[in-house]
Amino acid sequence: MITSGQLRRRRPYGGRWEAALWSPVILTVLISGLAFSTPREIAISRLLPVAPALAAAMWPVLPTVLLGTFCLVVMISLSFFYTDLGTPYTAAAIVAVTAAAAYGSHVRRQREEALFNIRLVADAAQKVLLRPLPRRIEGIELESLYLAAQEQARIGGDFYEAAATPYGVRLLIGDVRGKGLSAVGAAAAVIGCFRDAAYDEPDLRGIVHRLETSITRYSAAHPTQDLPERFATALVAEIPHGSAHVRLLNCGHPPPLLVHHGEISVLEPTTPSPPLNLATLIGDHYCVDTVAFAPGDQLLLYTDGVTETRDRTGAFFPLPDWMRQQGPAPPRELLDRLHRKLLDYSGGRLEDDIAALAVQSANTRAQDHPA
Repeated sequence: MITSGQLRRRRPYGGRWEAALWSPVILTVLISGLAFSTPREIAISRLLPVAPALAAAMWPVLPTVLLGTFCLVVMISLSFFYTDLGTPYTAAAIVAVTAAAAYGSHVRRQREEALFNIRLVADAAQKVLLRPLPRRIEGIELESLYLAAQEQARIGGDFYEAAATPYGVRLLIGDVRGKGLSAVGAAAAVIGCFRDAAYDEPDLRGIVHRLETSITRYSAAHPTQDLPERFATALVAEIPHGSAHVRLLNCGHPPPLLVHHGEISVLEPTTPSPPLNLATLIGDHYCVDTVAFAPGDQLLLYTDGVTETRDRTGAFFPLPDWMRQQGPAPPRELLDRLHRKLLDYSGGRLEDDIAALAVQSANTRAQDHPA
């Protein structure tokens, strides 16, 4: 659990921020040294009010006031050496700037506390929406990756879930059209429905029918003017107990990649199925494909943020080609490699949220459910 005290100490950019914290002190020492060593005609001492103003952007109220007081002492000391520096005016400026800086620091701290509380709520919401998945379910190794397009974002419209059910291990990954709270709400509705339907429905088509109903009801209850047609692409997968195959139902989602005996296959659906909340427009005919999934095989499920990542020339990320260049790797290492590659390929500027699941069939089947 992160505390508000830890938030005050944690800042972005690591060592660079720690160095920046010392900049008001360095500036004060520099101005003071120049003021004592240069001719009075240059009047470097008039720059002393800049130091507490800079401190207000990074320091708490008390250190800011102390720095302003030190600057005032420096100015008074200078007056004993140079009698015509305009000491009263510069001293008044230091006092005024320090008072304003102290107030600014107080307001900034209040906003930091408010932002901290907002992030706590966002973190809690993310743990509910995208709760940590077990690393192993019934002999299936599983790892997840989520990257937000905005650096400070916590949650978005991409979603995933996994469940050990009486019918096998069932997986869900999807992407709600749109951004913001409306997309998050729709994603939450779909995930909540899947968590119930995955245990109750014997067939993947039944699960998708319930997901369709869930997002349709949510869209009717929460209409948006800027997004008249809210829908979600989704992929539902099922790995039955003790079997060597996987069933896939793809509702307009990017096709998963299968690593089977070292060969990479793009699992395009035999017959396209409609995205969620579009069945009334283009029909509710859902196709389930069955693909071999032998022990040691690996499946990569992902959202379109992966394949639509662009480099500086505007070219899309060639995920299948990249996968063919990778040697054998466990799910966690594969996703770590993908994470680094996407950031490097895009120059650190992601245009869309990214979610991915790496699933591997272990060589031996476990019958328990490790946490």
